[in-house]
Amino acid sequence: MSFSPSDLLLRIPALLVAITFHEYAHARMAYAWGDPTAKYQGRLTLNPLAHLDPLGLLMLLIVRFGWAKPVPINPLNFRDQRKGLFWVSFAGPGMNLLLGFISTFIYYSFPGFGPFVKVLLYNFIIYNVFLAVFNIIPLPPLDGSKILASLLPNRYLYHYRAIEPYGPFLLIILLVFGLLPVFLLPISYFIMNLFEKLVILLMLY
Repeated sequence: MSFSPSDLLLRIPALLVAITFHEYAHARMAYAWGDPTAKYQGRLTLNPLAHLDPLGLLMLLIVRFGWAKPVPINPLNFRDQRKGLFWVSFAGPGMNLLLGFISTFIYYSFPGFGPFVKVLLYNFIIYNVFLAVFNIIPLPPLDGSKILASLLPNRYLYHYRAIEPYGPFLLIILLVFGLLPVFLLPISYFIMNLFEKLVILLMLY
């Protein structure tokens, strides 16, 4: 893993944008569903400093596994708790997928960019797609767990809630034993290839 100034210059902007827009999307969607908690705590902003966790950012740079400060929400404020929880939880990964697609579109639509800009754009694609796929994992405290919880019937939700305290521990096990890439990489590259094909189709028309 290279930590040269040029390498960091290409990676840090992609990381900051991916993380910041991810958390901002959570905060904006929560506010749209009637919960002002994130706004009152200064999280309804595109200022990266409001969302960064220093240790989480360092881990992302070193091992591409890290975290930001979770956006605080209160589902009791949502007009509809289940629907609100679903859309607020999906907003973060959804934003990253949107940014990944936009970055793919720019990458292939403007072939005249130099190598520096090309690598920067590719990092935007990679970090946004990987962050989206990682957060969809249905293990607490990731967004996927809340998405699943919003969809499960009550009779199954109780049992699913029982594993919440073990979610971070299970994620660490998956990371330590190298199991996360087993499904993260195929899904991420599938999405990246899909974006590429969609952009090529758009360019043909």
